[in-house]
Amino acid sequence: MSQNQQQSNGVPVVSTYEPSVASYDEAVDAQGRLRPHWAALLGSMDTLGYEGLNERQAKLQRILRDDGATYKPYSHHQQSWDLDPVPLVLDNESWQPIEQGLLQRSDLFNRLFKDIYGQQELIRQGVIPPEAIFAHPGFLRPCFGLEFTGEHALLLHGVDMIRTQDQSMCVVGDRTQSPSGAGYALENRTVMTRVFPNLFRDSQVYRLAMFFQTLRHKLNDIAPNGELPNIVVLTPGSISESYFEHAYLANYLGYTLVQGRDLVVRNGFVWTKSLNGLSRVDVILRRVDDYFCDPAELKSDSYFGVPGLLEVIRSGKVAVANPLGSGILESPIFLKYLSAISRELGVGELSLPSANTWWAFDTLDREFIFDCFDDLIIKPISRNFNQHSVLVSQLNEKEKNALRDEMIERPLRFTAQKYIPLSCAPAWQNQHFVPRPKILRSFVVAGHEQYRVMPGGLTRQGATEKDIMLTSQLSHWSKDTWVLANEPEPPVSLWPNNTGHIAYSEEQSQDLPSRVVENMFWLGRYAVRAEYALRLLRSVFVQLNDTQPLSKNSHNIVLKAVTKTTETYPGFTAKDSVLFENPEAELVAVTIDAKRAGTVISSLYEMLHCAEEVKVLLSADTQRVINDIRDNVNTLEKNMRRDFTSAPEEALDPLVTSLLALSGLIRESMIRGYGWRFIEIGRNLERAYQTMSLLEALMVSVLNEHDENSVLETLLLTLETLITYRRRYRARTDIVNGLELTIVDDTNPRSLNFILQELQQHIEALPKAAGNRFLSEESRVPLALLRNIQLADPVALCNVKKKSVNRDALASLLGDSKQLLNDLATILSDKYFDHIDEHQYIQQSTWDED
Repeated sequence: MSQNQQQSNGVPVVSTYEPSVASYDEAVDAQGRLRPHWAALLGSMDTLGYEGLNERQAKLQRILRDDGATYKPYSHHQQSWDLDPVPLVLDNESWQPIEQGLLQRSDLFNRLFKDIYGQQELIRQGVIPPEAIFAHPGFLRPCFGLEFTGEHALLLHGVDMIRTQDQSMCVVGDRTQSPSGAGYALENRTVMTRVFPNLFRDSQVYRLAMFFQTLRHKLNDIAPNGELPNIVVLTPGSISESYFEHAYLANYLGYTLVQGRDLVVRNGFVWTKSLNGLSRVDVILRRVDDYFCDPAELKSDSYFGVPGLLEVIRSGKVAVANPLGSGILESPIFLKYLSAISRELGVGELSLPSANTWWAFDTLDREFIFDCFDDLIIKPISRNFNQHSVLVSQLNEKEKNALRDEMIERPLRFTAQKYIPLSCAPAWQNQHFVPRPKILRSFVVAGHEQYRVMPGGLTRQGATEKDIMLTSQLSHWSKDTWVLANEPEPPVSLWPNNTGHIAYSEEQSQDLPSRVVENMFWLGRYAVRAEYALRLLRSVFVQLNDTQPLSKNSHNIVLKAVTKTTETYPGFTAKDSVLFENPEAELVAVTIDAKRAGTVISSLYEMLHCAEEVKVLLSADTQRVINDIRDNVNTLEKNMRRDFTSAPEEALDPLVTSLLALSGLIRESMIRGYGWRFIEIGRNLERAYQTMSLLEALMVSVLNEHDENSVLETLLLTLETLITYRRRYRARTDIVNGLELTIVDDTNPRSLNFILQELQQHIEALPKAAGNRFLSEESRVPLALLRNIQLADPVALCNVKKKSVNRDALASLLGDSKQLLNDLATILSDKYFDHIDEHQYIQQSTWDED
């Protein structure tokens, strides 16, 4: 029976797997037999059948998508995190020597780091040339002489390894300043245990929880200020390629995710700027490269760091993991001298070898490099030069000559390693078991007395068998890594065994960073802004295509309302605009032109950006809805152009539905903390502003009776109150009744009275200064707004003075109210987001100890 016939019967036969002949195969030995620790796994997957494996693979990607698992390479194009359903399997016997080698290596790199920024005996003894350190951009002179808590300066260490033909592991690189991948490994494991629960349990796989528990204990241990430490995760933000991991780890460990602008140095300490003022920070788990961490002493134009951070580190008032300056340990130059370094520092011979490495700065090495050029991988000594490792044999002659010339001109910057074919492991791709190259990054964390290794790690897998250079930036797949225990491992919880009651205080809910609440505020505003624009455009499309066409006057008023409400000027408000005759192009642009402020898609992009910044505080269901919105945004232009000639409003319906689902989840599922309040404040402020803009655009101008009926219907249709209006008043449309329903009716959730009452309630619940007996500035504005709206008389608002073409009272009310809303937004920003305060020096020679 052929393979296709067997697959059509629902059984993908593992025996049809053809191992790689060019390199070591993890699953099949030289005699073509499955290795014992792979047999059970592949046998179980074999029984799932063709449809079963495809279904599991689809579930994996669906869960990753719902979790928001993404990777954003340096192109800044966000892509999904891809996980192969077949894990990499390592048996306990082969893992033990790897684990011991990793422990030894981390101990060595810890000693190396202390020597580089301490006594520098390696240079004094001639073990390494001074250029290896002083000419490297990762050596930070301001960090020289820094002291560290405990024996371990290096808390986290990532090690990239490949399997050679002789079955041994070989290290090809180290990651030490902020090693990424541990969070992705945890996400891979979490998803795999959900999709293959029985298989995972029966395989007796070592769990990962102990690694992260050790990390938590160590970060508590290094806190310099006593008591229960405040630990934060410092991220560059959503522009980082691995931002998902930063948010995921912060959420898993229970730490606050912060950016540089969330932190400030005051009086010798680092503080987070939160709703209740400043909260002291004791430990920073950084995911920002060290050179960017302090613009006062390192990279002066960095927006990712905290001015004055190094001064606080020197004073011992804050601990940073990994310590600043540890980026130099990633230099491949050290691999050339590692054996000598190990002997000099008393670690002994390394049991886990490193790839043979040559440095172009060394004359003999450079000659060897050029003699064997085509057989080598050229690696820059630092990732700061926007260069990547390249396999010379993949370059054309022009590229080879350019690289050779650059190495001659700047020999300090380049190293070379012998190309070692990557080992392969089975993967499920295109409905077949196929061999794919892989590279393993494992992780080591400092414990109380010694290092601990993550059992497994993050395996990156090539998309094809010919892939040689495996990096996340090149859109490769990942694998979960299973290290099999000899006996079942007892479950380990991340949380400590503490039977005592932990009291919750109101102050805890005020510890949100100001940047987070600002993004929540704008998340609410942009969601409503997009929703109103979508509703108005739907109404306009319906009106333009109605069986009873609009008159020229009402046609122009409705189209001008699109420009005025979305503020996409000049649009239909341009003098002598020719767009009225053929409005289609402008309406499409207001929907899908991402480069134009105020359009539907630009508001949605801004909303998605805010959601990304606060994703750690959003529930799984909320994240799923946001993913739906992102998917709809990505297809909006295509759907809009396809459907525009026939019922164009249909293309907008999925986005309106998703935005309503988001609104419902926020109302029904979010804890009533300050984060939720600021979303609601943003939503109500924007709803009020948009409703006023609609009323201003449609109701201020005095029209004839027929035209007023048309524009009033457009208003009511946009505000979802047309059915209510017809059921309540039954008679012909009337402007007075329309204003009563949309402005003063407190039973209508779309009326200004209702919206402003909600806005006032949320603002009254914000934290207030202790002992203040008077109304706060932000409390006065909603009161003034409500007074004006509740005292408004719809009949008086409709009165028209002689020779006037506008309802001046209505225009005055709406104009003044919109200005008050803008004033309120400014007050909230100054008080809760920016914390406008007196200026302070970021560096000083002595610190006040109070």
